[in-house]
Amino acid sequence: MTKTELSQLYYLNREVEQQQNRLKELQTAANKCTTMITGMPRGNGKDRDLLLAEIADLQNIVELNLLKIQIERGRLERYINGINDSRLRLIMRLRYINGMKWYQIAMEIGGGNTEDSIKKAVYRFTKNI
Repeated sequence: MTKTELSQLYYLNREVEQQQNRLKELQTAANKCTTMITGMPRGNGKDRDLLLAEIADLQNIVELNLLKIQIERGRLERYINGINDSRLRLIMRLRYINGMKWYQIAMEIGGGNTEDSIKKAVYRFTKNI
């Protein structure tokens, strides 16, 4: 498995985060189009309808990407569980499933491991595959 393939879960998670932020923005905008304190409609009804349609579409996309995340996580877990070296399994899990940074992994593992030594171990392993 390449580093690019290993990183897919990370990027899927970031993509969903951005989509969820966009959903919040759209929902806020749609709520602003609905009512004022008086309860009277505010804004153009067509604008609100377009926002609601965009919200529904984006919700479907987020749901689909959440399913992709589950599938990708399972694929990575199976791959990592197949690695013989327990230290390397731990490093790979922390990096590619938990999304930790190299220095965080080195601190988590301890034992005199540095950011560079952790990174090099993974790069050597992925290069030899």
